Amino acid sequence: MLLPAPMIFSTLRTALLASLLCAAGPSPAQTPPPPARKPLVLAPTVEGLLLCDAAVADTRIGDINAAYAFCRQRKQSGAAALTRLLDTLEPGGPKGAVQVGYTLTLQLLALYQKTPKGWAIDTDVLDAYLRVISQVDRPVVVYLAADHFDSLGPLPTELAKDPRNLMHLAGGKPLELGYFGYRIVPYTLLTDPDIPVNHYRFEALKQVAQRIKALPRKVQDRIVAYTLAGELHQMFPDFENGMGAWQNIQVTDYSAPSVAGFRAWLQGKYQTVAQFNAQNGFDYASFDAVPAPARDIRKDKLNSFGEHYDAYADGTLPIGGWLWDPKQSIDQLDLYLDGRRIGPVQRGLNRLDVYRAVAEVTTPNTGFRYNLDFSALAPGHHLAQVVAQSGSAQYKLAQVEFVVVPRDQSRAKTTRAREVAGLKDAKQLAGVRSWLDMPRALQDVYYNPLARDWNAYREAQVVGFLKAFHARAAQAGLPADKLYSHQIVPEVNASWNAQLFAVGATLQGDTPWKQGLNMYGGATDSAWLRAFMAGRRISDYGAPEFNPQQWKRPGAALAALQSHYDGGARFISPYYFSVIPERFKGSAEHGVNRMELGPKNAKDGSDQFYQAIIEFAKR
Repeated sequence: MLLPAPMIFSTLRTALLASLLCAAGPSPAQTPPPPARKPLVLAPTVEGLLLCDAAVADTRIGDINAAYAFCRQRKQSGAAALTRLLDTLEPGGPKGAVQVGYTLTLQLLALYQKTPKGWAIDTDVLDAYLRVISQVDRPVVVYLAADHFDSLGPLPTELAKDPRNLMHLAGGKPLELGYFGYRIVPYTLLTDPDIPVNHYRFEALKQVAQRIKALPRKVQDRIVAYTLAGELHQMFPDFENGMGAWQNIQVTDYSAPSVAGFRAWLQGKYQTVAQFNAQNGFDYASFDAVPAPARDIRKDKLNSFGEHYDAYADGTLPIGGWLWDPKQSIDQLDLYLDGRRIGPVQRGLNRLDVYRAVAEVTTPNTGFRYNLDFSALAPGHHLAQVVAQSGSAQYKLAQVEFVVVPRDQSRAKTTRAREVAGLKDAKQLAGVRSWLDMPRALQDVYYNPLARDWNAYREAQVVGFLKAFHARAAQAGLPADKLYSHQIVPEVNASWNAQLFAVGATLQGDTPWKQGLNMYGGATDSAWLRAFMAGRRISDYGAPEFNPQQWKRPGAALAALQSHYDGGARFISPYYFSVIPERFKGSAEHGVNRMELGPKNAKDGSDQFYQAIIEFAKR
């Protein structure tokens, strides 16, 4: 829909109206009309922005890196190919309430080259990127990447060899990770500028900002947003598949400086070790003696109970699964514990795995979850029941028994917990299918208050680094009203373990940056996510990565885009397009390249999303 054109008054009429108002005296206060919103920018991530037409035309060049070097030597870029792509999506240039631009990704560490004087920014490479912004007259989101995906090139290879630059697992071992064949490096979240990786990240940020500020004002004005750093979070093994791990989990960061920071954080919170001990039931002699929890009481020998750590040690037991209710028979889900109602169960969470696996499920938003705080429960057996309300009737959707075990591991009571009796089976409701994924039956849980502090500290590390990166971006002169995060929202995925990521503190509405929230699958059109943002008063947000990954319902992608226009999004970055010819690409298919957008790629609904972008850009 087009925005209404502003009313235009001649100078004479305005002056006459003002004089009449003054003569008549003051009028009752009137609410000024809200300012017209800025256009929503569709800024797809595009692969191959530095690949020039001349290199593509030269069939003697068969290697993509050689092609990039060819273009760089001739001071050419992929501006022409990018322009053709964007003109296909929105012919005639950016106009109207929805405008097509693009996202330009600058991996800061990859900009460096080795020189006789040390590592320095390769100005030829930086010039090539800035040339794209100068030559393509379209709105652009500049992604200033410096997270674990900024891992290619000679400097990241060198930095990965130095343990100071990395997050560590318990025992001091740095993580070695990959993502669909792409090497990733778990850089530290400590903010010390003397750590080598931070020196290079912050210096590159400063130099890039200086170069952008030197561009002509017309070119600078094309930049509608800067997204900062990338998906900052704690790390864990099996990065491709491990985000839903609940058993035998391992987390970061146990490096010596991080553990020292944890002890300082505890002292700041509790002031004295006596207060810490009194509040938590410990007897440590000093904060220096307090461990960072890392051992599982079930299999490891503990020197003190404070060492215990697992997915439930902070006192949270997730109760969740998925529900398919095609006739919308169920009005609400509630959690009952030992026969007493605790509260409503969150519904509509993303379960893309269920969408893929079950043919009749036509939306990924089938997940449900309740994060139960068991820290104050008495030791013994407890019964959790997920009860569905349909009209005036109640139905049992799922139930599971779990065991709260005391610190000394003494035998828990085996008395049968109370339950809500007489419930009908939810399977009696037409079309309803469901499954309870977690916890497993008779899951034993141990509450360690120090584990709760450890998780809070790990969140403080994530938000602390993003604050430091944002502060340096602002100090470098990048406009504050264009600085957005580039964050993941783990809890929108019902089966994920958000503790592995520890990003909650970065997702508030009172942060110094504007929120950029990455969305895949059902998260792209999610009532849960909208409520999440409303509860945190998040507005004027962006979606730095966005792909519905759906193909079963025509119009799902278009509806997702419209929902964010209605929600006030400033930009959406569809993931992803490519202007790289097939001869430069590998033939292997994986979870990422299934999402390449185009009219001929039906995988993950990529063709439908492509058409939705074209349709949406007409508005």
